[in-house]
Amino acid sequence: MSDYNEEKMPVFLINGFLEAGKTQFISFTLQQEYFQSDGTTVLILCEEGDTEYDKALLKKTRTKIVTVDDVSEMDQDFFGRLEALYDPDRVLIEWNGMWPQDQLRLPDTWQLYQQITIIDGSTFDLYLNNMKPLLGLLVRNSELVIMNRCDDVSDEDILKYRRGLKALNPQAELIFEDAEGEIEQEVLEEDLPYDLKADVVEISPEDYGIWYIDALDKEDRYKGKVVEFTGMVLKSPEFPKNYFVPGRMAMTCCEADMTFLGFICKAREARLLETGKWVKVRARMEYEFWQDYDGVGPVLYAESVEPAEEIKEIVQF
Repeated sequence: MSDYNEEKMPVFLINGFLEAGKTQFISFTLQQEYFQSDGTTVLILCEEGDTEYDKALLKKTRTKIVTVDDVSEMDQDFFGRLEALYDPDRVLIEWNGMWPQDQLRLPDTWQLYQQITIIDGSTFDLYLNNMKPLLGLLVRNSELVIMNRCDDVSDEDILKYRRGLKALNPQAELIFEDAEGEIEQEVLEEDLPYDLKADVVEISPEDYGIWYIDALDKEDRYKGKVVEFTGMVLKSPEFPKNYFVPGRMAMTCCEADMTFLGFICKAREARLLETGKWVKVRARMEYEFWQDYDGVGPVLYAESVEPAEEIKEIVQF
């Protein structure tokens, strides 16, 4: 969530594909005590689904609905008219998931305060396989991703979906729900494809993505462990002396949207390494504050760094 600036209009953006449950989520949120407001709330609808907003609820919460049919309507004049007509305390946007979200241009006096993505678990495979670039735009800047309707989704698929979403946005909080409520998502150590009890945890090339995502979440599982893997060298003048990042290229959305996934590593050999070269790293994992993580994250302390053969395959989720 962004730091709130009282001088700017707070905007809450709820996105997701058609019939994902955005209207139900917004209706539920408007009723919650923590979300009450004394002033007017403007709700911008970018698509109309089968579920309509209850008029009594809108009146009770002083919520005014404004409908737009195309993203091009949301220009600076549009936002100016909303302020002049309604003088709102805040703005909610129910975003059309088929509109590229990078086309949203808020005025300088408005601030995106929170972004939440709603996903229908029963149809997620369809969007994951056919609309991954659009999905990436929806998820990438969301603080919270809620996947509902997971009653008929297997535990194996939930873990797969979780890894895919974490690859798109490692910082997002993920919640999976069925008819009974939130689903626990614990990945057991015995379900991992490598042995965490080994003196040296060997991460094979095909398991790199699983290790990367799990290590982001499970400090207690990896802190102090020695791991060994092969990765490509990334160096930057901005890194402190003796630091580099060994990692792999990953396809998070599509071939045009490749991301380098790796953790910062301190090694005496770092000054001799060249970006783009491949190395086998054996390192102890710790968790420390690092600016590029925007907080605490994995930091590797190398025991050895040796030249290695290139891995041709990219990481996929």
